[in-house]
Amino acid sequence: MKYSLGIDAGGTYTDAVLLRDSDETIICTGKALTTYPDPLEGIRKAIDRLGSTYLKDVRTVSVSTTLSTNSILEGTGFPVALVLIGDYDVMKDLPTKHYIKVAGGHDFNGTETEAVDIGSIMGFALSVKDKVSAFAVSSFFSVRNHEHELAAKEAIVELTGLPVVCGHELSQDLGAFERAVTAFLNAQLIPVTERFMHTVEKEIRSRGMDAKVFMLKCDGSVIGIQSALKKPIESIFSGPAGSLVGAAFLANRSTCAVIDVGGTSTDISVIYDGVPEMSDEGAVVGGWKTRVKAIKMETSAMGGDSHIWVKGESIHFEPRRVIPLCRAASLYPGFLEQLKTNPMPSKIRLGINYQPTKFYLRTGYRAIEISKEEEETLSAISEGPTSTSEIFDRIKRYPSSASLDSLIKKRLIQAIGFTPTDALHVLGEYTEWDTEAALTGAKLLGSLACMEPFDFAYQIKKEFAKNMAANIISFFLEKVPKKEIRGIFDVQSPVKFKLDVPIVLIGGPVAAFVRDIREMVDAEIILPANYEVGNATGALAAKGIRRAEILIRPASMAAPEWEFLVFSEMGRSSFYDYHEALDYAVDLGEKMILEYMKDAGMDSSQICIDIKKDEIIPKGWTTPMETKLVIMGTGNLNGN
Repeated sequence: MKYSLGIDAGGTYTDAVLLRDSDETIICTGKALTTYPDPLEGIRKAIDRLGSTYLKDVRTVSVSTTLSTNSILEGTGFPVALVLIGDYDVMKDLPTKHYIKVAGGHDFNGTETEAVDIGSIMGFALSVKDKVSAFAVSSFFSVRNHEHELAAKEAIVELTGLPVVCGHELSQDLGAFERAVTAFLNAQLIPVTERFMHTVEKEIRSRGMDAKVFMLKCDGSVIGIQSALKKPIESIFSGPAGSLVGAAFLANRSTCAVIDVGGTSTDISVIYDGVPEMSDEGAVVGGWKTRVKAIKMETSAMGGDSHIWVKGESIHFEPRRVIPLCRAASLYPGFLEQLKTNPMPSKIRLGINYQPTKFYLRTGYRAIEISKEEEETLSAISEGPTSTSEIFDRIKRYPSSASLDSLIKKRLIQAIGFTPTDALHVLGEYTEWDTEAALTGAKLLGSLACMEPFDFAYQIKKEFAKNMAANIISFFLEKVPKKEIRGIFDVQSPVKFKLDVPIVLIGGPVAAFVRDIREMVDAEIILPANYEVGNATGALAAKGIRRAEILIRPASMAAPEWEFLVFSEMGRSSFYDYHEALDYAVDLGEKMILEYMKDAGMDSSQICIDIKKDEIIPKGWTTPMETKLVIMGTGNLNGN
């Protein structure tokens, strides 16, 4: 008997699912807290809870994670330098302060417009190499000619030894600025993904599993581990992609919408007839538009571990994830008493980082570039929970809110605070951790909001449920402003939104919101068995998919039948016969797919290849002005 193992490492929990391949039945599941900065312990505990009976017969391991997404959403990715080659508009906001714009680039046919300034790139690389963990390079029309990006990459690697990501390696779509952002985010995620994937593979091998290892992509497909390490940007939103595929599998619905409540975010997506709906645009993450193909998704930066804080009797929801009070009390002995005796900050100082329920602890990450004030603040924070009052006692001043924010973004400290998870503990609707700590937090913050603890917790839960309902409606009503849709749910009225698509709920605490969603939305609401591990299940239910996009254009519009250029991720090729160019493009696409599937460990006999051709032929032309080929291969993980 053969089995498959699915693993999902979220911002809060790491889940494991064991599936029997012969009938696709879930045999057992495991759940453990995700551990920082090294996820190994969380992965190990989740797998341990499956038992050892079946592990020796596991032949496929598939992994999904939200760690990459959360790094971008929370602004805690590693520092990266950006090299822009060509006529970029640097008046736009850039995602890093370490950047340079130099001469170079190509035109739409891949012809060099100006020689690349390698000297300036080398000088820049030397000046920032000790301040960053990787470089990203993007050149104008690099999708039509890679030469300048590759030259820059070679020079930077030789000088610094640091990883370098090029825009053309990640996308063949036009849009130089978006490719630059995509390359930047990919470079930012390399350390996160390398650590995660190497940890997974090492743990699997140590248990004697002779298994192929795959990673879920943000389009709902899977790739081999080596490809995942080269392009970690493709793992952004792999968690939501896993929840979509997993929810459909668990609910036995080929068409459904999914609400996935995680620790950092709540995600909405939809699948029709077994195929995830894809976004027409590149994935947008952390406010940055990328050129990464992803499922269509509505993401709210509010999850079960989002920070709740109070000032001036107003309750605020902060997108950044914190450790809930209830969990901190279970993890750190003595924290409950520390919480009870923590002094109330003065009204003047009260704010997002100064709350009676806010604590900080060190993560263990190495500091790359911090200010003197940040270094002093960091020295006063222990590996266990530390209040701002304790920081004051140690350095004789209160740390600035900006300094605390910066240390969090740099992953040097982690915050503890009151969360929606704590609110559910107060209400008795989710009681996995220390309820007394949650209640203590509700009393402290409730007093600031002039509310009783139970009413305070109920208000948070209700707001969370309204946001969930508004997000699902907003997903289907794209042209209606989100703010207007959200405002409707604050009105007492017998009117209800009706959806003909079933809604499947996935995520640890989501069972507490079933009744609320049913009251606000007229639809079939499904809470499937094993809803707590939907993402890990989705990692197993996904297929291996490889898309290759190839473009054929005349070299000259004045003489469109004389020469034809073929553009692909492999580079630019030239032919004097259109049909020869077309045959080359088809053969190239099929070769790329078969090599990809082979590298991923999939059986070539089980791969299906489909070719879609779109042509633009102006009146009077004998050959196309443009031919776009989309060649797609699909295969199952276990070859069934």
